[in-house]
Amino acid sequence: MLKKCLFPAAGYGTRFLPATKSMPKEMMPVVSKPLIEYGVEEALQAGMQDICMVTGRGKRALEDHFDANYELEHQIAGTDKESLLTNIRQLINECSFSYTRQREMKGLGHAILSGESLIGDQPFGVVLADDLCINPDGPGVLAQMAKLYPHRVRWIEKQYPLP
Repeated sequence: MLKKCLFPAAGYGTRFLPATKSMPKEMMPVVSKPLIEYGVEEALQAGMQDICMVTGRGKRALEDHFDANYELEHQIAGTDKESLLTNIRQLINECSFSYTRQREMKGLGHAILSGESLIGDQPFGVVLADDLCINPDGPGVLAQMAKLYPHRVRWIEKQYPLP
């Protein structure tokens, strides 16, 4: 039922200064993978393949990460390094990525509203890529929430029937 996931990723990342002075906080690595990649994996696990990102100035690395890098791939083709791109290639193949830019930094609510052109009037999930939640024993947080969504919609429809 939920196919779209919005990633508000336009902020300055001031909580992570000085590391984010020249690098988006969403690209900060946890071991060998950036935070944003964990978020996209969580969205995909929850069945959300349409990945919509609200970005801002200095966030081109997000778009570049979820795109092919032919020069790099050519250089490492046939080496043991090639296998390191398996997971990101899978995400690129299984998801569609769209981007819009938040023109003014007016907070999280405004960032989400800035994604309206990508989401439309469809239900969607939201992932804050700098909040990493891992459940090694089962589904991720977003998958758990997505499972509850149809039940919540039915409850709301009962409470507030349309005329």
